[in-house]
Amino acid sequence: MSNVHLSRIHFPVTTLGPGRRVGIWLQGCSIRCPGCISVDTWDASLGDVALARVFETIDRHATSADGLTVSGGEPFDQPEALSAILRHWRSRSGTSVLVFTGHEYERVEPWLKSNPGLVDAVMTGPFRSDLPQTLALRGSDNQHLHLLSPLGAAFAEWDRPGVAADRRLDVMIDDGGDAWFAGIPARGDLARLRRVLTAAGHSLQTSDMVEAGRRL
Repeated sequence: MSNVHLSRIHFPVTTLGPGRRVGIWLQGCSIRCPGCISVDTWDASLGDVALARVFETIDRHATSADGLTVSGGEPFDQPEALSAILRHWRSRSGTSVLVFTGHEYERVEPWLKSNPGLVDAVMTGPFRSDLPQTLALRGSDNQHLHLLSPLGAAFAEWDRPGVAADRRLDVMIDDGGDAWFAGIPARGDLARLRRVLTAAGHSLQTSDMVEAGRRL
């Protein structure tokens, strides 16, 4: 395993776990939840990069970061690359690792057992737009937080009802001028942002709009 399909890496991320974290979003998702706000990460043919480049980025930030959060896309669609990334993280940092997956826990449990000590907490379950969003760190209330290690205990504070502060977002602008958000917005937040920008004379095209256009 020498390559990984990668959407992006960013540091610092402050909205997906405690402290200032390295965020890694893997590219490609076989689950494709209806209503997902990250459809730009679905296509598994994009973002083919050498794992060595990912390791170099990790090395630049590991000593300054309070932890690592991995999302996507679907991280467990690339189990070998995920294992390689997390093993490298462990070799550089003793801080916590949180992984988001759209699979239920039973589906990823064999991987977790065969890769002991690599993940401290995992959020499981698909996003469901038909269910409420009242809990912290979740897109919908069917998702479950599993604490797997003593380091994972730091995530216990998010196993509670959500508050307004939980819906804040990190905003990043990439080299091409595209803006993207890290975090879990409240339902309708992006639609409200679109309306505000439109009223101010700006145009906004989000990744879900691009994907809808492809399907027409």
